[in-house]
Amino acid sequence: MGKSNYYNNIAPIYDQTRWMTESVAEEVADFIIALVDANPKTSFLEPGVGTGLNVLPLVRRGYSVTGIDISQEMLNQFSQKLHKIPQNLKLIQTDASQLPFSDASFDVVLTVHMVHTVSNWKAFLDEIDRVLKPRGFYLNAQWITPPARMEFERYFRAILAKYEGVQISQRNNAVIEEINVEDYFHGKGYCSNYVIAKKWMVSNTVDQLIGFFKSRAYGLCWRVSDEIFYRIMEEFEEFCADHYGSLATELSSEAKFEIWVYTAS
Repeated sequence: MGKSNYYNNIAPIYDQTRWMTESVAEEVADFIIALVDANPKTSFLEPGVGTGLNVLPLVRRGYSVTGIDISQEMLNQFSQKLHKIPQNLKLIQTDASQLPFSDASFDVVLTVHMVHTVSNWKAFLDEIDRVLKPRGFYLNAQWITPPARMEFERYFRAILAKYEGVQISQRNNAVIEEINVEDYFHGKGYCSNYVIAKKWMVSNTVDQLIGFFKSRAYGLCWRVSDEIFYRIMEEFEEFCADHYGSLATELSSEAKFEIWVYTAS
């Protein structure tokens, strides 16, 4: 299943199955505004904008925001959060590999855990460099998965691997090109800095997390057929009941919003 179909399928459940919340997004927006010394004319672009979790606070504060995404359904979810699309927001359904903008169009480009999703990451970074204004900012960010949820996912992956058989072996033997954003932008003469915009606690019961997986809210849940997936979930639920003692057990750990900041000279 292609990425566009995957994202279309999960669009209605995307927000509630992630660990970024609206209140956290507001605080991250405060941090970003201060970080880039934004003024009323500062323009923002987010490729892979999805449901708008990261930039909705910027839109509501009146900043010029452009969001692009390959999934129209994700963009529809973003639109539904607003009574109408305001003049300071543009949403475009397109592939991020070729940004449909003229050179030096934006003061700030933000990506959140998405560079690995484009087919040609170097071409994509070329596009970011092209559309950034002189002395602009590229913010390469990600939400760090809370450790308790990461451990939960590892248990699921272990069961998933048993059912994938030879497919998993072929994938492990494949040559995967390392994505090195740092070296790329240093080679272009950018300065860089690493910051943590926000730390917060995330809590879910085991049963809630199982429900997220049953709804196939994550890409790894689409790697097998429906029939096999249901068998995996039955085994995984049995494992969780035994391992955690109860499906009502609450798992709590710290999430982070981290940003690699690249500043154009």
